Amino acid sequence: MYLFQRIQAGCFTLIFLFIFNPCIGQNNESFPVLISKVHKDSISLKAETEPEYRNNINDKDYQGNQISGVIRTVFQDSKGDFWFGTQNGLCRYDKNGLVYFELKDSQGKNVTVHVVIENDDGNIWIGYGGGIAKFDGTFFTIYHEKDILTVGGLWSMKIDQNGLIWVGTTQGVYTFNGLKLTPFEIPEGKINPAVGVSTSKMIHSIIEDSKGRMWFATNGGVFIYNDTILKNISENEGLSSNFVNDIIESENGDFWISTSNGIFKYNEISIKNITEKLIGKGDGIGCIFEDNDGQLWFSVNKREIYRFDGVAFTEIKSEDNDFMPFPFSMFQDDQKRLWFVGLKGAFRYENNNFVNVNRDGPW
Repeated sequence: MYLFQRIQAGCFTLIFLFIFNPCIGQNNESFPVLISKVHKDSISLKAETEPEYRNNINDKDYQGNQISGVIRTVFQDSKGDFWFGTQNGLCRYDKNGLVYFELKDSQGKNVTVHVVIENDDGNIWIGYGGGIAKFDGTFFTIYHEKDILTVGGLWSMKIDQNGLIWVGTTQGVYTFNGLKLTPFEIPEGKINPAVGVSTSKMIHSIIEDSKGRMWFATNGGVFIYNDTILKNISENEGLSSNFVNDIIESENGDFWISTSNGIFKYNEISIKNITEKLIGKGDGIGCIFEDNDGQLWFSVNKREIYRFDGVAFTEIKSEDNDFMPFPFSMFQDDQKRLWFVGLKGAFRYENNNFVNVNRDGPW
């Protein structure tokens, strides 16, 4: 049963000093969310009861019985369970098998899950087109808002060290405290005509660095927020493109910035295009990831996968050259296995091959 309640939002004001940008005020208006609660059993479906997923029987790259034809993200929680955010919803693999959870948007339609993360209390937070959900192990608490959390609206989410949730949408950045969404103003960029979904306020990814600063990947470059300062890294500072897809911080404190025209290494003193001699101009970099050995993994135009050890680049291919992922996201689990999920489902890279992980495993 759904229990609804309206929460009236309060307001607060922050004053920002912008570096490399004109002064911009904080928007005082907050947006209340509609809250519902549902038991996991009422929206769960075991994978073995679902029809076999097959995208195109004539394409050998699309095999049957996939977790999903499009997987946006993979995450392993503190219990060791695997979560998959897909284009047709949310699923989890644990000791009891693979289960699908039928999350819906405010119109009762299926959703695309872009983010799965865990907070310090062990709650799983899910960000999807049409809403946000929190799973406590038994119940899903679902948060809807009709103007911000729209279908296709939410693309990124991060919980900072104080427990505040930052939400990246096609309409910009919002903070979320479980009761209301509050706008966090960032200067607009431009629309990227080379991708399917793009707005001038698009927030592709959000991270918190080791110093507690928030970083935002936008269509106007990178923005770094530190208490009262919002700093911009863009073409004016050395990027060759303001269309930024992803940002990560390495163990040594360097930052890697993925753009529509290469990867840039930034150490707060200098910025360098490390892929300038590797890829052609305009070759977009999608997801980037640093493994436990300090090696950088990234995708070029979503298809080619490379590894960078700090000196040399290696293109990663499957030895059978047959079954390859089309990755939207990369992840390393607690067994140090590398996962690649995307347009063709879920894969692990093992023994120089990409192993397709479908509903039957191998887990």
